[in-house]
This record gives sequence, C-alpha cells and structure tokens, in this order.
Amino acid sequence: MSAIASLRPAGSFLEDYLVRPNPADTRLSTAVTGLDHLGQRVEARVIHEKPLTLYLNAQEIVTMMTIGDHPEELAIGYLLNQGMLKPGDAVTGVDLDEELGVVVVRTEGQTNFEAKLRKRTQTSGCAQGTAFGDLMEAIEGIALPRAEIRTSWLYALTHKINTTPSLYLEAGAIHGCVLCETDRPLIYMEDVGRHNAIDKIAGYMFRHGVTAGDKIFYTTGRLTSEMVIKTVRMGIPVLVSRSGFTAWGVELARQCGLTLIGRARGRRFLALAGEERIVFDQDPAVVPEDSAGSRRKGSMDD
Repeated sequence: MSAIASLRPAGSFLEDYLVRPNPADTRLSTAVTGLDHLGQRVEARVIHEKPLTLYLNAQEIVTMMTIGDHPEELAIGYLLNQGMLKPGDAVTGVDLDEELGVVVVRTEGQTNFEAKLRKRTQTSGCAQGTAFGDLMEAIEGIALPRAEIRTSWLYALTHKINTTPSLYLEAGAIHGCVLCETDRPLIYMEDVGRHNAIDKIAGYMFRHGVTAGDKIFYTTGRLTSEMVIKTVRMGIPVLVSRSGFTAWGVELARQCGLTLIGRARGRRFLALAGEERIVFDQDPAVVPEDSAGSRRKGSMDD
C-alpha cells in the first residue's frame, strides 16, 4: 500500500469512489435457501439477471442479460465499444422502459448497422458477449499514452478493491470492473458479464466527460482479447486483473502497447505486455498477502 494510503483511516478510501456497488440493493440479488455440504439448511444470496433490449434510434441492436443497474451507461458504453457511437457523437436522449426491458439511445443522425449485425464474432465473454465487425479494425491506429503505473499504486488498488463491499464479495457469480487513477478506485461497476461491466464504465465516462489517458482499468475477469480491445478503444493504457490471461489477449496487448498485468493478488502480479510503464517503487515484502476475507463467497475465479 502506498505511504499516503497507509496514513488514511481504514475504509476512508470509499469516499474516493464516484460510483461503487450497493450489495444491499434488493433489486440486484435475492436470498435463496438450500442445503450445504453438511446437509444443513443455509441462506445464500443469488444474483438477479434480466434481459435488456438495446435500440439505437429505430434500429434494434442486441438483447443483453444484465443485473439491471445503470442501464443508460450500459447502453451507451456498449455502442461506443462496438464502434456504433463515436466519442464525438451527440446523444440527444436515452429512453428507458423498465417494465418492457428496453433502452433506446437517440442520436442526431439516423443509423443503419445491418451489415455489422450480419458480421459478428462470438467472444469469450460471459452472458453471450458479441463484438461486431472486424475486431482488429477496432484498434488499428490507436496510440495509447505513455503513462505509468507504480507498484505502490497497484498494491493499494488491489487491497481497496478487494475490500470494497460488493455483490462480487457477497454472492459471487458476477464480475466487477473498476476505473482507477493512481492509487484511487473511482468507478466500480458490476454485472453478470465482464463485458457489461466495462461497457457501463465506458458509458459513464462518455456521459460525464471522464478522461482516459491517465487511468488504470481493473477487472475481476480473465484478460481476454475482448477485454484488451475494449480497454484500448477507451484509450486506457493499463489493464489489471486478479485473474489470468489468454494468449490472444497478450498478443493484442503487445501489438497495441497496452500494459497488461494479471494474477494481481496481495504482493504478487505478472506483467506480460507493456512492462516499460511499471515503476517498482515499493518492496513487496511489506505488502500483506491476499486474505481469505477479501475473496468472494460464491465461486472460483473466472
């Protein structure tokens, strides 16, 4: 943990968040009773998931399975990360009908994405994530900023994120993504698929004018090609996960100049791309190991 972070009272970092999970929200999870391995009746929290159909103007785009929070940010972020919206486009309105499970994003110009809808690639993301069009075309010509990530920031971030109250810790069966700046987590979104969580953050950044070049992106899920592509499209130079890598994810990160850090738990991490951004400014021997209390209750890591 950084020297600054270590001087702050425990839990005070929660004040740094612009958005963070609310595991007490009964719309997102419910209590279900069952039997444990000893045959004893127990109560467990399970995640709600519901369909949300996205329209861009009059064009139906996709139906997503989501926990249902931040639907406007999810819709805009999805369109941005699929290239159907550009960062400079003017969004004139976002209409949500919760009863029908429909969200409509309205822009100044009309759109027609039938060709892209026909050319689609099923990705490895949970809950049927899809990426439309040519995946490589999405990241061609993007130059990520030099930036840096200090190991003191990394150790502080993993500790803070792993101890932030969340559905991830409460129930499992869910992914979290966090936008960070230096050693401060700022925007923490969760959903049944990591692609939804990252899209929510992209949508929030678009709606609130949050810059990307000095940020760090953290995910609880695998470092796949999809996660690399979306992080690069958002212009964020560093991607971190407590989980592992796929070979294509590493290859794309190296091609794009993205810093890719995985297996970040306690004092350990592994960087497989963009290592030149890492500043080793803290002795890992003084960093506590990952504790059982910071791991989610529900299941093994994805």
